[in-house]
Amino acid sequence: MADSAKVLVLNVGSSSLKYQVVDGDSGVVAVHGESERIGDRAGEHDEALEAMYDALDAQGVAATALLAIGHRVVHGGPRLSEAMAIDDHVVDEIDIATKLAPLHNAPALAGIRSARLRFPDLPQVAVFDTAYFADLPAAAATYAIDVDLAEREDIRRYGAHGTSHRYVAETAAAFLARPLEELDQITLHLGNGASAAAIGGGRPVDTSMGLTPLEGLVMGTRGGDLDPGVVIHLLRHGGFDVEGLDDLLQHRSGLQGLAGISDVRTLLAAVDAGDPRARTAYEVYVHRIRKYVGAYLAVLGGADVLCFTAGVGEHSHRVRADVVHGLERLGLELDPARNRAAGGQTRRISTDASPVEILVVPTDEELMIARQVVTLLRGDRSGRP
Repeated sequence: MADSAKVLVLNVGSSSLKYQVVDGDSGVVAVHGESERIGDRAGEHDEALEAMYDALDAQGVAATALLAIGHRVVHGGPRLSEAMAIDDHVVDEIDIATKLAPLHNAPALAGIRSARLRFPDLPQVAVFDTAYFADLPAAAATYAIDVDLAEREDIRRYGAHGTSHRYVAETAAAFLARPLEELDQITLHLGNGASAAAIGGGRPVDTSMGLTPLEGLVMGTRGGDLDPGVVIHLLRHGGFDVEGLDDLLQHRSGLQGLAGISDVRTLLAAVDAGDPRARTAYEVYVHRIRKYVGAYLAVLGGADVLCFTAGVGEHSHRVRADVVHGLERLGLELDPARNRAAGGQTRRISTDASPVEILVVPTDEELMIARQVVTLLRGDRSGRP
């Protein structure tokens, strides 16, 4: 095993492949790369993986210099609730959990199988987005359906984006120079996929995504919360079968379904151009986020910190301002100048007098994965370096 803490972090998604060689101790990134818009035809993921291997070879990244490979896996199902060294059993369990996140787990498995063949002597670790929420309180994790059915089919709230929510919560505590365990936080991961989490005393107590990544906030192509009666209605009267519904909910809902636009930047441009569908879509998007902020303030009994992260959360001052607008009575006071100021680091955007700290925290899921890989292989199962 290599003496260094360098980890090749591999994130194979449904339409992209991202990789980094990052030191789990120092956070220094030696190599990074990305392939986008893949997956439309058979073999594109394999081609992207081969291109990654070629790029690593070209940049002199040898297996002997690596501690391990860390794989981001969205869904661990009911039995994979912490970072795990990958063996055949873990691969089988990830495959079983694919039914809960088919768009996400299947490409991750392709990456795992490819990397195990390419680097058979290198330790490989799976880090699960759902693991952070494995110990949610029963009141938050349990759906109010037949209990025997739920147990048989492993139906519960699993959450997602847990690696990001954990990183953001820990980074916010460090920025504020306060113990994580003393803070009640609401974290908003706002990207093409989006989720909210309530973190009380350093432990997650609720999150917006559920059995699958379809529940919760409005997303680029996913609609989030939906009356299940809509699904029943479409099955009975809308001419849909299960596959058609899956396509509708995964690819033709959310901002895409409402406005024909999945990217928030493009959506805001359409709003400014006077597009009424875009305006309604944006209003629905912001309304849902505000609704969850209010709900999680109630769940936590008030909060110390509200964090924005991911592509939209980090870069759109307009979204942040609209989410917080009018919430002063709930302790959220935004400083407009701080909010509009550019910056790629963790920063405060609330007023000095705001009862709740409002922060922008750039997420770093790759570093969080590398840290968990390093601590697992060193025998510290806490996941903290």
